This record gives sequence, structure tokens and C-alpha cells, in this order.
Amino acid sequence: MASGFGPQHLSRALSELIARRGYARVGGDAQLQRVWGEIAGPVIAGQTRAVAIRRGVLQILVAHAPLLSELASFHKTSLLEKLTADHADLRIRELKFKLDSGVGQRS
Repeated sequence: MASGFGPQHLSRALSELIARRGYARVGGDAQLQRVWGEIAGPVIAGQTRAVAIRRGVLQILVAHAPLLSELASFHKTSLLEKLTADHADLRIRELKFKLDSGVGQRS
């Protein structure tokens, strides 16, 4: 199994592409919510929602501005450290918080 730049089987290349793009993630949203809930804890997870990982950035919707400010200012580094330590397979390198007042009602 060479991981270099030489030719590889088409099936392996397609498998890698599908895995990287998340096309085969059955229940991917539920899995992402579960991981976020583990990392953030029940209080924060109840007022936020992890929506996607794009180019290594986990995008998180937040129910209100004070929480968004608190997360971005005080908790971002520790949350990111927990994610990279406990779920390195997700390859998250950054967190991005976005205000969405409807998050609390959709859980």
C-alpha cells in the first residue's frame, strides 16, 4: 500500500475521495452532533449545533450572541484541543461559530 504519488488502484482512489468528502457518511450529521455533545458538554451542546466540517473547519451554529462571544473568546482553544485529541480522525483544525437564533428550538 503505497501512499506516494505513484499510480494506485481506482477503487482505492475512489474510496479515499468518498471518505474525504464525507459522501458515504450514513448518519453523519447525527455522528457530528454526538461528537460535539461529548466535547462541548450538555449545556453548551443544547444551545449549539455542529453543522459541517469544511476544509478542516468545524462550523457551529450558536443560539444567542452572548454565548457566541463566550465560546469564541474563552472556550474555543480548549474545545479545539479536546476535538483534536479525542477525534483526530475528523481532522478539525479550526472552529467557526455563527449566530442562529433558531438553534435552541431545533434540538
